Amino acid sequence: MSLRKKIMLGFFLSAFIIAMLAAFEYASFVQIRSEIKFLEITDSIRSKSLQLRRHEKNFFLYADREHEEQSAIHDYISQLETLAESLKQPTSDEMGRLVADYHERFSSIEKLLLEIKAEFGRNKAAFAGYGKFLPIIEAGVRDRPRYIAGFLETNFSMPKTHPLVKDLNLLQVHIDALRKTGEDIIEMSKGLDKRARDEADNGIGLAQTAILVVFPVFLFFGLGTLYHIGSDVVSRLQTLTSHVDKVGMRYAPSEASSQDAAVHRDEVAVLMEKFSTMDSKLAQWEEELQQKNEEILSSKKLAAIGTMASGVAHELNNPLNNISLSAQVLRRSMPGDASHEVREIVEDIVGQTQRVKGIVGDMLEFAREREPQLRRVELNAIVTSAYNMVRATTDMGDIRFTLDSDRGGAFVMADSGQMERVFVNLMTNAIAALEGKGELTVKVERVEDGRLKVYVSDTGQGMSEEDREKVFDPFFTKKDKGTGLGLAIVMGIIRKHGGTISVVSELGEGTAFEITLPEAGGQ
Repeated sequence: MSLRKKIMLGFFLSAFIIAMLAAFEYASFVQIRSEIKFLEITDSIRSKSLQLRRHEKNFFLYADREHEEQSAIHDYISQLETLAESLKQPTSDEMGRLVADYHERFSSIEKLLLEIKAEFGRNKAAFAGYGKFLPIIEAGVRDRPRYIAGFLETNFSMPKTHPLVKDLNLLQVHIDALRKTGEDIIEMSKGLDKRARDEADNGIGLAQTAILVVFPVFLFFGLGTLYHIGSDVVSRLQTLTSHVDKVGMRYAPSEASSQDAAVHRDEVAVLMEKFSTMDSKLAQWEEELQQKNEEILSSKKLAAIGTMASGVAHELNNPLNNISLSAQVLRRSMPGDASHEVREIVEDIVGQTQRVKGIVGDMLEFAREREPQLRRVELNAIVTSAYNMVRATTDMGDIRFTLDSDRGGAFVMADSGQMERVFVNLMTNAIAALEGKGELTVKVERVEDGRLKVYVSDTGQGMSEEDREKVFDPFFTKKDKGTGLGLAIVMGIIRKHGGTISVVSELGEGTAFEITLPEAGGQ
């Protein structure tokens, strides 16, 4: 028999068996679909019931969230009423009755709370001696009204017939009844959910039984036919495809097999697609590898520069100290009749020595790579402190400073000294770019992934694209007296804090540095 006839015979046999299986499964599918729909409803009821109880608890515990929790409770009650209507009778009536009872009791509690609040206002004079305890008394009304009623009877000699005492005791009764009704709703939702799951499991069991009956027959004829047809051509193509997969997985382990190829294409098409996919993934992998290599090379270059800078700085420190000390001794020992030129030369030696010592200090800071001592700090306070330091040592001219941030504070895990240096450096650069006139703005905002973004921007002269690409490179500077290490140190500090820094600038349109830092949670 030719290969074509074998394929046709196998196709018809398989189609016949699949048709039988489909007939069995269709009936099961209809039943399962109905049970799954019921399961979705019961699962929603159970979920909404738990949420309702959670908001109920918050309503009684947190008076400052009254309106928020009230709104949530009414919303969940409405949703439960709608879901209860979609259940079958008589379950729908029973669940609807419980939800309606819960709604009625909660509405009564809301009215009572308003009346109790009004009563407290009317009896405010009676609490004059206990003014400092009044907030505590009012705060306990929601959680333990019966206890508060007893407290008022004992300490304020209020009779049991007093409207405030009566309302508090009645509130306790309604709260107990509300909680009991809420427990009944939870129990009923659990029962409905269990019943729905049992019925769905039964439907799935019937479908499994049908598969177990028909599937062995399908395997016997289908696999037998496929064995003869695929023993030569198909098996070889599958072997080749498997080898291609193994090679591809070596370079792209996350690449999933193409479902479209597996269902709608023959083995040759699948094989061709896998070759194409592997080729594109290899190209992507090579590109990523090249990028990683460039990053490693850049890190090694920076490490080498740091080592060199450290060695140079250490070698220069001692001579600089001797020069500085000698110049200061010379300045102190100059006779009073020394010429103006001699004094200028000595002062110049002292000043230039201090400048070079500052450059050496920057080189040591760049090379030291000191790990930050992290603690929870408030970022706005650091920015303010940095600005005060800059303002004390710099002529601000007609420069306007603005800090735009949430008044509630922005907290990060940081070394306050290092982070303060970051903002001192950025502000100093911005002030230099403004040349005595313009706006310096620091903006702090939260982003969705739990991080903070800080923008340090100015309306100064801006930077060219060429300068922008080199701005974080060590020893790159456009200043006459700059070392070119300030922004390199800033980048190192930000990276050690788990953040990133980038710059956006155009000539004549100002400059903005964008810093991203992880926000510190907790207190």
